[in-house]
Amino acid sequence: MVEYPSNNWKDYELIDSGRGEKLERFGPYVLSRPEPKALWDKSLSDSEWKRLTHTSFTPGAGFGKAGKEDSGTWNRLKKMDDQWYIRYPGLAEGLKFDLRLGLTSFKHVGVFPEQAPNWEWIFDNVKQQGGHPKVLNLFAYTGGASLAARAAGADVTHLDSVRQVVTWARGNMEKSGFDGIHWVVEDALKFARREARRGNVYQGIILDPPAYGHGPDGEKWKLDESLFEILKSVSSILAPHNSWMVLNLYSNGYSAALGETVVKEAFKPSYGKIESGELALRDRNSKVLPLSIYVRLKR
Repeated sequence: MVEYPSNNWKDYELIDSGRGEKLERFGPYVLSRPEPKALWDKSLSDSEWKRLTHTSFTPGAGFGKAGKEDSGTWNRLKKMDDQWYIRYPGLAEGLKFDLRLGLTSFKHVGVFPEQAPNWEWIFDNVKQQGGHPKVLNLFAYTGGASLAARAAGADVTHLDSVRQVVTWARGNMEKSGFDGIHWVVEDALKFARREARRGNVYQGIILDPPAYGHGPDGEKWKLDESLFEILKSVSSILAPHNSWMVLNLYSNGYSAALGETVVKEAFKPSYGKIESGELALRDRNSKVLPLSIYVRLKR
């Protein structure tokens, strides 16, 4: 199954894609970035892309190198703010939050828009659980999933290995009018193992691991080598009943079937109900740009 952000999200739009690039609007600004999965031709002319674009990203010396392939520089074509906010207006009543965006040296801007269907799913499942279920968000980045869970009433622990990113996420919480999220700067695998030793359990767990990364103390993360290991640790800290888990994977070599299999094997024999599929964006000309796969588990 392929899922897309709702059309009611007026602050985000994929305008066009093709020839290894994507043209996106975030609030008032239009950005052009590399996108290796855009294998087709652009629908708009190069001159139209340039006319619309406020800033474009040029890959740097790290392009093509594992863990550094997204490094580069932004080239501003029009005047724009260094930082700005967009609002996510969820489909469900009560699901809305603000996200600060900014131009980083790794082509990212502070949000992965295709994650919107996961935010909706998380919010709905926390609401169904009722009360204040404990939710752990690993590799949590700037906190869209944390905010979705918190908006539904969850007691959220937000973990990322980069202190500046956790500070960014905290600012998003405050701008959105929320409070009470627990912030952790830690290596995700270390934290999950420690929680297992302590006997701590969560009613919801979110994982969005990168292909490559580093913990705050230099710990090396490589998805191919560590995914199954962290999923096994997560299986031991996810409550056996009335609980859920969301896994998102961006690695090009991963399919929904592979993701579903690795989750089943890590959680067996009690993996409950599992669904998997792709998260994608659709541009103005209905070209579908698949960007990640998801696996969702419910017990």
